[in-house]
Amino acid sequence: MRAMSPLPLWLLLWHLRHLALGYLTVSIEPLPPVVVGDAVTLKCNFKTDGKMREIVWYRVTDGGTIKQKIFTFDAMFSTNFSQMENYRKREDLVYQSTVRLPEVRISDNGPYECHVGIYDRATREKVVLASGNVFLNVMAPPTSISVLAADTPAPFSRYQAQNFTLVCVVSGGKPAPLVYFKRDGEPIEATPLPEPPAGASSWAPRSLLHRDLDDTKMPKSLAADGELGMGNPFPTADPPRGLAAERDSVTETIPETVVSREFPRWVHMAEPIYYFRHTHAPVSDGTVEARATLTWTLNPQIDNEALFSCEVKHPALSMPMQSEVTLVAPKGPKITMTPTRARVGDTVRILVQGFQNEVFPEPLFTWTRVGSRLLDGSAEHDGKELVLERVPAELNGSMYRCTAQNPLGSTDTHTRLIVFENPNIPRGPEDSNGSLPGHCGFRFVLALTLTVILELT
Repeated sequence: MRAMSPLPLWLLLWHLRHLALGYLTVSIEPLPPVVVGDAVTLKCNFKTDGKMREIVWYRVTDGGTIKQKIFTFDAMFSTNFSQMENYRKREDLVYQSTVRLPEVRISDNGPYECHVGIYDRATREKVVLASGNVFLNVMAPPTSISVLAADTPAPFSRYQAQNFTLVCVVSGGKPAPLVYFKRDGEPIEATPLPEPPAGASSWAPRSLLHRDLDDTKMPKSLAADGELGMGNPFPTADPPRGLAAERDSVTETIPETVVSREFPRWVHMAEPIYYFRHTHAPVSDGTVEARATLTWTLNPQIDNEALFSCEVKHPALSMPMQSEVTLVAPKGPKITMTPTRARVGDTVRILVQGFQNEVFPEPLFTWTRVGSRLLDGSAEHDGKELVLERVPAELNGSMYRCTAQNPLGSTDTHTRLIVFENPNIPRGPEDSNGSLPGHCGFRFVLALTLTVILELT
């Protein structure tokens, strides 16, 4: 007989070795992105003709350097297959292991691995291993959205163009959301700006539109006064000296002065040119903070009372998320004074509690005293509250001006301080009318008359 060819022998040996070792294939079903709070089931499918040894599920962290064991099935110590779904007889050769995450969190985001081991058919001391992996992508919808004005509070400028920037801050989302602006309900077509320089927390073009100062329409009253929006509509004569007589009210109501909205020729009615920039930065909890800025050259004539909205689209949201602001100039400040009846030596607090309308952006407050300096000697004071420590009698009848302004406009409001006599503080040589007491005045007149008579004689 002719000798057997060696090739079929090698094939036979390979086939016998394969039967001895058995075969094992593992695969994990891919997962679509899930939203925080959803229940997720990880499914590991494997086929084998060998005897089960173990199934181990791992969560992989730190780029694969750390594997955290989240589930183990050991056939040597357990005969309970409750963790095995669709467990079938060995001859079916198909198995499935599942791990259920009832409420996923952002921290569950990442890769997972399923490791399966079967016994070698030749000896139970050897284990054949195979594994599969899947990436769990956990999304989170944004939790907060707000619209702010950059570089505020800022003054009102009637005679020079100034840039204005709205900042939309969106927090808590994963992945980064899509952010865009609308004006009066209509999407804004904006020119995209490049990314800010590295390490810069806030960046915007410093000069989108430059106009030279135009004082051709400056009112003569303002030009003579030398202050924009700080004209003095009241006499600057010295306030009456001495203490006030008893009155029902402490403060005198003064009509509000709204600064004239007369703008120079650089203000055009054409549509403004908007500039848009969008950035995002990772947060330690795995979410992303997105910031979008909208910058344009402000025109108070057409931008006052304009409605701007920031809207967000995100795959974890069923509908857009938005926040709105209306650009409004300050009007009608509400001023209160405490105590309600100020007496000599009291500490008086004059406070702006609010406005007749919703003001945005936040206004800048400046206090001045009409015709004189403030009690501490300063020319003006910034802030919503003016504090006068231990008021003297000389402040009776003094008038104070509060200028509230933002980039959309400015307004002045005045209030008069009435100071009453304090019985706990001894009166000086002058009475409440600023005259000498009666007996002292009589003695002074008598002495002066005698002196004149003696000189004549």
